[in-house]
Amino acid sequence: MNDSEFLIPIAMFAVIYGIFHLYVRRKERLALIDKGLTANIFNKESNVSPSLKWGIFMIGIAIGFLLGEMLVQKTHMEEGIAYLSMIFLFGGIGLVSYYFIARKHVRKE
Repeated sequence: MNDSEFLIPIAMFAVIYGIFHLYVRRKERLALIDKGLTANIFNKESNVSPSLKWGIFMIGIAIGFLLGEMLVQKTHMEEGIAYLSMIFLFGGIGLVSYYFIARKHVRKE
């Protein structure tokens, strides 16, 4: 199997999801216009500091570097794959955790 063959289903899923998401968003906004409302409700700003998001993200990346190094040392995994997988995994975990923190903060208001 070629190394780039796994990208084809991922790209197709991303395109289908993107088109579907834009279609649903358009329908929601048209329904708001029909009711005489504006789309300002989609522009809610969180009062949670963006510094918190970047801080959690950078901590996740740092943990990813450390665990990537541990994978390289303890296993026979290639260096690039170990680092990238751990960086993306823990960076993503950091962003997801920020999302839950911000969502909880918005609900309290």
